[in-house]
Amino acid sequence: MLALAAGTLLGGCRRATPEATPARSTLEKIRATGIITLGHRDNSIPFSYFDDQQHVVGYAQDIALAIVEEIKTELGRRNLSVKLVPVTSQTRIPLLLNDTIDLECETTTNNASRQRQVAFSINYFASGTQFLVRRDSGIQDIDDLRDKNVIVSAGTTAEIALRKLDHERGLGLRIIAARDHGDAFAALEFGKAVAFMSDGAILYGEISKARNPLDWHVVGTPLTTEIYACAMRKNDPTFKALVDATITRMIGNGDMRRLYQRWFQSPIPPRQVNLNVPLDAAMQTLFEHPNDRPLP
Repeated sequence: MLALAAGTLLGGCRRATPEATPARSTLEKIRATGIITLGHRDNSIPFSYFDDQQHVVGYAQDIALAIVEEIKTELGRRNLSVKLVPVTSQTRIPLLLNDTIDLECETTTNNASRQRQVAFSINYFASGTQFLVRRDSGIQDIDDLRDKNVIVSAGTTAEIALRKLDHERGLGLRIIAARDHGDAFAALEFGKAVAFMSDGAILYGEISKARNPLDWHVVGTPLTTEIYACAMRKNDPTFKALVDATITRMIGNGDMRRLYQRWFQSPIPPRQVNLNVPLDAAMQTLFEHPNDRPLP
């Protein structure tokens, strides 16, 4: 259990500035309200989504709940309530900044740009951006998408990367921005685009939703590397230390590998589809050398 800094809990309130410690730390807020509020996705298999019982489940959700258990222990409040608030790529950071949620452990890339707005935990997932296409499409990589409709989830690093590549290479892509990953795949299935660009692990999750999963496959040389971490408010070192310690312990004791096997290499709800995503070199490196370094 982490020891809370007395100055964090007992210091007087100050007016917050962008670079100052918040007037009330996240742990103080949780202690005062008796509630820890988590941001979650409703359709991001296998990271965070609703199962057939309308429970939020997934790899990232299990990490968030492990952090909740550490918070309960740290505060001596086993009766803390957990409030779940749905977020999207566009709303996740604003909801952190306005105190609506306290923590978001989903598919949020830890990069230098976002670190100007929020703090990130130890990284817990690595993936590369690729394309989801029909097996009979003939599409193998980005050059095969010239002058075609490609869909992305709005507000993601994949959208930024695709627009940049389209401009640099003059591909003439017609880029469609969907509300979230589920909407993007639904549009792809209905033929509104020929490819969905996102992180490879997310794309494998979308295949599990398909009417016929064998109709789809993931292609393309990874265009960017994405590193996921939990996002939280900046300038709250005690809370970050607690979150980091939880994730580091889960990596060290094997819990994170077991979670990976549970959600990426075993049948998962609601349809008991096995995504069969191998543990690649990038994930092995994360597990062997835990760190919170952002991407450029």
